[in-house]
Amino acid sequence: MSFKEFCISIGLLGVMGGCTQKPSASQLQQVVAESPSPRIINIINFIRQTDYRVENSDSLLYQTVEEQLKLVNKYNLPATFLLQYDALIKPEYQHLLKSLLNKESEVGGWFEITQPQVEDAGLKWRGEHSWVSHANIAFSTGYTPEEREKLVDVYMEKFKEIFGNYPKSIGSWYIDAHTLNYMYEKYGIIASCNCKDQIGTDGYTLWGGYWNQAYYPSKRNGYMPAQTQEGQIPVPVFRMLGSDPIYQYDTGLGNERQGVISLEPVYGNAGMNRQWVDYFFHSIVDEPCLAFNYAQAGQENSFTWKAMQKGLEMQIPIIDSLRQINKVRVETLGESGAWFKQNYPNTPATAVTTMQDVRGEGNKTVWFNSRYYRVNLLWKGTEFSFRDVHLFDERFQSDYVDKAGEGSQFFFYTLPLADGYRWSTPDDRAGLHLVQHLASGEMKRIALNTPEVSEPDMQTLVVTCEDSDKHTFRMTFTEKGFEVVCDTKDKDFNWSLDLHAAPDAELPFKDISDKVMKMQFNGFDYEVNCTAGNVERTDKGTFRLCPDGNRIGLNCTNNR
Repeated sequence: MSFKEFCISIGLLGVMGGCTQKPSASQLQQVVAESPSPRIINIINFIRQTDYRVENSDSLLYQTVEEQLKLVNKYNLPATFLLQYDALIKPEYQHLLKSLLNKESEVGGWFEITQPQVEDAGLKWRGEHSWVSHANIAFSTGYTPEEREKLVDVYMEKFKEIFGNYPKSIGSWYIDAHTLNYMYEKYGIIASCNCKDQIGTDGYTLWGGYWNQAYYPSKRNGYMPAQTQEGQIPVPVFRMLGSDPIYQYDTGLGNERQGVISLEPVYGNAGMNRQWVDYFFHSIVDEPCLAFNYAQAGQENSFTWKAMQKGLEMQIPIIDSLRQINKVRVETLGESGAWFKQNYPNTPATAVTTMQDVRGEGNKTVWFNSRYYRVNLLWKGTEFSFRDVHLFDERFQSDYVDKAGEGSQFFFYTLPLADGYRWSTPDDRAGLHLVQHLASGEMKRIALNTPEVSEPDMQTLVVTCEDSDKHTFRMTFTEKGFEVVCDTKDKDFNWSLDLHAAPDAELPFKDISDKVMKMQFNGFDYEVNCTAGNVERTDKGTFRLCPDGNRIGLNCTNNR
């Protein structure tokens, strides 16, 4: 439904006799509030008190927060400031936020662990500085469940002592399921946020999760979307940082860690670059998204004001302008969490659609997420692939949910069916490809032209495109699975959907037979069933999906 159609549906625009009544500003705000597919922006700045990596960090980090406050106040924008414990207990930050923060904004918690928090909880600090970035020290996953609860209790009671109430929003690069559920059950938090997908960056990997927007996590795995209300923590977790929909996924391929192409204003090729920011917001604001679309703006103060000033002072007026023309809702993380819980008893289906290429290379992408799986479609010019398919199952338990993790590298995964990063090399990219079977016995990949993306209902995304011979492929994504249909009058046109992976890729496939693919990842068994067509194993250890009546269908629920 278009913006105009929605205005008509709720009576803001008259169509009788051809007359048109222009809605008032307050009526337009109602449209944004009630839109079936709102576009939501959270400005989230989290606050550390000190950082051993930055010279004169205490004063520079404080100055950064002062400037961030001035900027959001200048535009009277709601923002979320999340306090790490070392900053929370500092009177300077308490006074700053109490005296200068506008009334539309909120103060919440940033749950990276610091020395004063650990010692106030009666535990022993293991870091060489009062805050360190090591995953087994800075994050809740590095502590036992009992220690995590003590760390939460200390934080919450100190926050209430200072601000008069418990925080409603708690974020971190990652919060384990035990800690998050404890925060919900004892202290009633309503929203959380975690890091975007990444490989190896900053010592931790999050890969295969609900891409962008928000999800209800499993009680066994804070990174894994849950399928049932009984199995989920009823706190929506919003994905942070605003990943480039086309280019973030592949960046760093062949290296130990990925780089960053995100809305963060310190990156000259992304969040500091006006052309990139316009490209990113066009995808978030103007393209199909199903339930809603979301972006997190803002920056951690460790980068300092000098590094982020140019990018933030460019981004914030753009966000304000989008708000003023009623294209986005700018709200606090807590407000977004409350809205999500009111509207969605389970994680909804969402999409991110990017039909423009900031680099001018003709690339396009579509992301689809539901509580059961995610899928990514990629066009590199006319070269097409399913770049990524990962499955979600709330029964897949995290390695860290009931024990402390060790070492400086932590790993959070879901269940792969096609992994265009981890099964690739720089010269040999993995993915699911449409393949034509020629009469000679040869096979060639099918190139697809520019797609048309539509939303027949709030749970369904349809992607339609043609090949060079006018065969039409229609890919339909629903909550529980997807299908690929070829509309053609050519009876001799034979095709399939084939997985390609680099030769040394560690693949999960254990048994492939006719209608079922059985897999195992990290000791967990899962499967995908064909609802149309059949599956066969290839001689390279991958699989081929063969159509029946030009139709392939997959059930991605793992029999849930």
